[in-house]
Amino acid sequence: MPTEVGGAATSKPSVWHSFAEPAAWTMCLLGFSSGLPFLLVSVTLSLWLKEDGLALKNVTMIASAGLSYALKFLWAPLLDHWRLPLFKRLGRRRGWLLFAQLGVLCGLLLMALFTPYRLQPFVLATLLVAFMGATQDIAIDAYRIEIAPPAAQGALVATYALGYRLGLLLAGAIALILADHIAWSWIYVLMAAAMAVPIVTTILMREPAIACSTPRGWRMAMRESVIDPFTDFFRRYGWPLAGLTLLFILLFKLPEQSIGTIFNPFMRDMGFSKTEIGAVTKIYGVWVGIAGAFVGGAAVARWGAWRTLGVCIVLEGCSNLLYLMLLGHHGNLALLTVAISGQNFAEGLLGPPTVAFLSLLVNRQHTATQYALLSSLVNLPGKVLGFFAGGLVAVMGYGGYFAITVVSMLPAMLLFAGLWSYFGRERPREESTPAG
Repeated sequence: MPTEVGGAATSKPSVWHSFAEPAAWTMCLLGFSSGLPFLLVSVTLSLWLKEDGLALKNVTMIASAGLSYALKFLWAPLLDHWRLPLFKRLGRRRGWLLFAQLGVLCGLLLMALFTPYRLQPFVLATLLVAFMGATQDIAIDAYRIEIAPPAAQGALVATYALGYRLGLLLAGAIALILADHIAWSWIYVLMAAAMAVPIVTTILMREPAIACSTPRGWRMAMRESVIDPFTDFFRRYGWPLAGLTLLFILLFKLPEQSIGTIFNPFMRDMGFSKTEIGAVTKIYGVWVGIAGAFVGGAAVARWGAWRTLGVCIVLEGCSNLLYLMLLGHHGNLALLTVAISGQNFAEGLLGPPTVAFLSLLVNRQHTATQYALLSSLVNLPGKVLGFFAGGLVAVMGYGGYFAITVVSMLPAMLLFAGLWSYFGRERPREESTPAG
């Protein structure tokens, strides 16, 4: 039965039926590959660094290596228009994906080898993991879009999200629980070994049957791969609307993204053990997030991406206030469970409308590059705020920092109200003609 997403009627395949499809299992395993390194260079890493005695300011700066995920649009055009010399037999998408996965594996082993006691090479290894993790995300998004028609994308996103959460579960909960029993370096060796599963998946899966023309000359290549994808957005919407939309994209996930690097140090300062953090926030919390994602997906199908997005932004921002309960109740597992339930459910809710809205903005002539740009812009400001989180906490305390993250959603909601007259009524344009 057709459903409406962002104002356009589309046919939605059954999410449950999609689990029986080979493409769905492939996306689930690729989602695992994408989720695994993300926490290992951010939230989980911050706890390792804190336990090794680094100052909180330095912890949040190093653990902000995940900024690479927010800057991936800078090299995304390479994945659209260049084949890696040693991986040509695999094809354009699989070649880049295998290259990135091998880079993540090697980077994790180097982090385990150097450890924070050899800080400079350790930081370089961390940056390698973050860069390669972001690169594989670009390749996976492009592969997902090219492997199936638009009507099947919702199902593939659902199975990808499940795999992604399982990757977060391993890199978050399991890693933290193991850290109470074995050295951090061995944990990162185990995480590197887990990358073998998606690597085998990449070797065995099929390359998308998409013909890609080779531009004639360097100037034409730069125009088609770099300039056109970025100017196309402004041609279609016009400068005023495009500018306000991009500003909204920059701001609406600030409350969620700004918590990452400070989260584990905050949990430890509140008196929780690594096992408690892993069990409540990374095991229980992951499944709460999955439940939120399915509810968010149903809401998108019922009310459209734009309306659902506005409600979820408010819920996600307000959920950060739940952490204030822990300030006066150190070590209280009941309150921790309440806070994690609210925050993770709200975070899961926000995922589907975010993906749906960004996907509707993309012109399929420049899918990989434009989606990488938009998804990078979503994460960039929160990552920057997280970079300075340690310094801000030192000045105003955890309570003041969490209050800032909640207030940060107000500019986004003002822009949401201003953009309602366009996105609340009609679907964003996909054609590459100038906006009239």
